[in-house]
Amino acid sequence: MRALAAGLLLALAGCAAPADRASSATPVTAVLRWGGDAEGGAPFVEADAVDPSTVRGFDVEIAGEIARGLGRTPQFVQVAWASIEQSVARGDFDVGMSGLEDRPELHTRYAVSLPYFEFREVLAVRPADRARYRTLADLAGRRVATLGSTMAYRLLLEAEKAHGVVPVSYDDDVHPYTDLVEGRVDAVLLDHVIADRAQRRTPGFVIQPGDVARGHYVAVFAAAQSALRDSADAVLAARLRDGTLATIFRRWGVWDEQQAAYQQRLLASLGSATAARTPDRADPPASVWRYAPSLARAAVITLGVSAAAMVLAVLLGTVIAAGRVYGGAVLRGALMVYVEVVRGTPVLLQLFVLYYGLSAVVRLPALLAAILGLGLNYAAYESEIYRGALQAVPRMQLEAARTLGLSEWQVFRLVRGPQAFRLALAPMTNDFVALLKDSSLVSVITVVELTKQTAIYATNVGSWVVPGLLCAALYLALSLPLSRVARRLEARWHA
Repeated sequence: MRALAAGLLLALAGCAAPADRASSATPVTAVLRWGGDAEGGAPFVEADAVDPSTVRGFDVEIAGEIARGLGRTPQFVQVAWASIEQSVARGDFDVGMSGLEDRPELHTRYAVSLPYFEFREVLAVRPADRARYRTLADLAGRRVATLGSTMAYRLLLEAEKAHGVVPVSYDDDVHPYTDLVEGRVDAVLLDHVIADRAQRRTPGFVIQPGDVARGHYVAVFAAAQSALRDSADAVLAARLRDGTLATIFRRWGVWDEQQAAYQQRLLASLGSATAARTPDRADPPASVWRYAPSLARAAVITLGVSAAAMVLAVLLGTVIAAGRVYGGAVLRGALMVYVEVVRGTPVLLQLFVLYYGLSAVVRLPALLAAILGLGLNYAAYESEIYRGALQAVPRMQLEAARTLGLSEWQVFRLVRGPQAFRLALAPMTNDFVALLKDSSLVSVITVVELTKQTAIYATNVGSWVVPGLLCAALYLALSLPLSRVARRLEARWHA
């Protein structure tokens, strides 16, 4: 029985083997769980094409080196890039590593490792614009794309104030460059590592020489894990001195003269690194006033997109409902297919198809694609509400109206329509509130609405408490007046 139990324990340990295939010749007594985002891709973290159950990349190898230096075995945990910091604070894993950018706000809530890699923020433009757009100042009034919640995005916000640049936020690092090639944006500002990879994958743009700014990648630990961070720093320093880090970066094609010079400076400054680890603390509540204008603008965008989409949904839903009630068999069948297809597929997928999938045929502006995507989706739901309301009007009333000589249009306009509208009012109100919240999905096609702006705010201050409360308050402020108006209308019409 003891042998069987030992065998089961070994089998369970095998199931928990590290996803990054790191191994050690010494016995491993513990696991170092580290979080990253394989969706970010090489050279940071990516699924191995040979064995998709494992991951590879320079952050994967560095995590393996840290684990081996601590006498542990590394175990990868997949997490969305924007949630890595919050997840490490929750204790989901021991350390977060996936191209995480060092910034002062991190140090206020987390234990941050030494900066093991220096990246450069570079501008990418179309070849025809190589001479026109050399700096951010040259891009006044132009759309410049980047990833949200990054150093590049903060630089674009500063350029917006200083030069009138129009920042465009994306949730991934693929579509900024494809949109640049297609002419939807005028430039892209991102890390040189990402830009070099994108240029190999998506030809049709050039990277301007020089850099806009420089930053560093770090590993993030929970604030209570400062001792573990110090041990990891000792391992990183040792791997820096013996050339292991340089070998890893060469293997992944991110080593150059500037990186070599940075590592020399880092080696020289390791003695004073601890003194630079405690920057001034930011106060999340005090940051409310700095972010309030951005949140207010995002709330206006949310309300505008939602209202326009709801108008489209109501108009189209009315047409669909009338067609399904009054139309012939062919029309009813076609409209039923539309309703079932739209209701049976995710709105997120529909937004992607409208904005990216149809770009070869028609290049819709992001705001228009957002309104159309939400409006067409909710029209299917609205049509079912209106169809049910139309069929709920008693047949005797309709026959009485026809007996009085009213045409079908007059019956609809004077008898059936008004009663159906009263029946549909409450579900319509509920749908508008739902649409208001679903508008948060349009951030995937570069529309910075309320939830996206809140996520950027939360990432920058390192906490979701204050930004989350503000976001919830703004959504309530937008939805509660509508609910009250609807209740008053219901009370008046039912009186």
